[in-house]
Amino acid sequence: MPSRPSLPGGGVPVTPDPVASGRGPLTGPVAALYAGVHAHRPDDAREERARETILAALTTLERPFDRHADLAHVTASAVVVGPRGVLLHRHRRLHRWLQPGGHLDPGETTEDAARREGGEETGLALTHPDGGPVLVHVDVHEAADRHVHLDVRYLLVGPDSDPAPPPGESQEVAWFTWEEAAALADDALAGALRSTRRLIATGAVEVPGVTSEETDG
Repeated sequence: MPSRPSLPGGGVPVTPDPVASGRGPLTGPVAALYAGVHAHRPDDAREERARETILAALTTLERPFDRHADLAHVTASAVVVGPRGVLLHRHRRLHRWLQPGGHLDPGETTEDAARREGGEETGLALTHPDGGPVLVHVDVHEAADRHVHLDVRYLLVGPDSDPAPPPGESQEVAWFTWEEAAALADDALAGALRSTRRLIATGAVEVPGVTSEETDG
């Protein structure tokens, strides 16, 4: 039976050098994601354990981007911000307000998947910041059918427009203030919001129409 990496409550040891896992050197998008997650600085202890779990999984899973290859696989999410605040959707199965995101298509990178999923679920044209994709948070959580999602979250920029989710997607999509979004968020989303807000408030990332004063809370 396919294996699942330990969830953040227990954590797993990290293989600092992917070659040491016996799999051989990582290449392509998997190697790029490993480097990005390795360089990422976690917001709290939960995210640190998630980071360790994802790094270990990337060194051992044969096809970490393939949802059909193993019970554990990489997913990508979009933390969408814009002039109106933070954009969330109410998950149809979980009935919770979350950031948009989902599985990767074949041949897709995580940053491309975050942008595509965000656009598909909100009906808006989303973009990465001008400087390129920004990884803001990582999380590991259980999903349906015993699957484990190794979720990587990117900052996406949304327009000053009403969301227009297409049929088949959750129709409950809305802009929230940072405070409203934080009040609705679970622990994982709360960490992503804190990291994103801090990056904008300190000027590390510039988002058109969003000032550091708006996010300095």
